[in-house]
Amino acid sequence: MREYDERYPQYGFAKHKGYGTASHIQAIREFGPCPIHRKSFIGGII
Repeated sequence: MREYDERYPQYGFAKHKGYGTASHIQAIREFGPCPIHRKSFIGGII
């Protein structure tokens, strides 16, 4: 997840490791999903 954090810093992957924390969900709502987000994960968020 650290490598993804470098590629997509706005999502904070190094901090939450991809779990659905409030900050992660807020980043998805603000920036939209990135290519590594699973559609099954983001379906209920956006």
